[in-house]
Amino acid sequence: MSFYIGLSLLSNNEPKGKLQSGLLSAESRRVLSLLEGRPLKENDIARDKSGRPFFPGNFGDFSISPSGTMAAVSMVKGETLHTGCDIQIVRPSLSIREIAGKVFAVPEQRYIFSGSGRQSEENRFFEIWTLKECYLKLRGLSVFDMASVPSFIQGDGSGNWHFAFDEAVSSPLSFYLYELAGNKGEHYFLSAVIEGIIQSQPEIRWFSQSFLPERSIAEIKAAPRPAATASPNI
Repeated sequence: MSFYIGLSLLSNNEPKGKLQSGLLSAESRRVLSLLEGRPLKENDIARDKSGRPFFPGNFGDFSISPSGTMAAVSMVKGETLHTGCDIQIVRPSLSIREIAGKVFAVPEQRYIFSGSGRQSEENRFFEIWTLKECYLKLRGLSVFDMASVPSFIQGDGSGNWHFAFDEAVSSPLSFYLYELAGNKGEHYFLSAVIEGIIQSQPEIRWFSQSFLPERSIAEIKAAPRPAATASPNI
């Protein structure tokens, strides 16, 4: 069983708008092909009833997420394993409080706007957003379902926070949260999840000439057996 995250960073000189979106889509397909080890054709990928893409007849799963000038792909190899991933570029936003109030759980909102820790409000917002989004992609849901995703934050009421998946699960879930930042101002958060039992962390592979150093922020484990559930401190 293998678990990979493939990343590719396009040049900041690439065209913007729809043309850049098309380039990111093509780059995501290239990264997926490289992870899969073969050129992928249109009929190599199918979609389920929700529109979620998958490899028909293949013991493996994948998830694709583009943002900014970055393409991210998570892939697992192994029967009964599934994955979801999300990457988001960090940009200043005046609406994060409004968005969080609509789709984030109360503990998540308190964590984001608590002023604690070294991360800014925007950074904490994108930590939670990418975690929720990768879970939605795992389940084949859309961003409109985000308010129904369980909380990823727990606290004791005294400012002590820890990451956790606040819902009972029937199959083990492992979430991995990363921060990627470069010296030219590029700043992203990346989350990936795997459903099923796997012993190793994801192997991160870069498929571009330039790359951003990644920093692991948290590993969140949710297991049917409470003793196997891990809630890392923040």
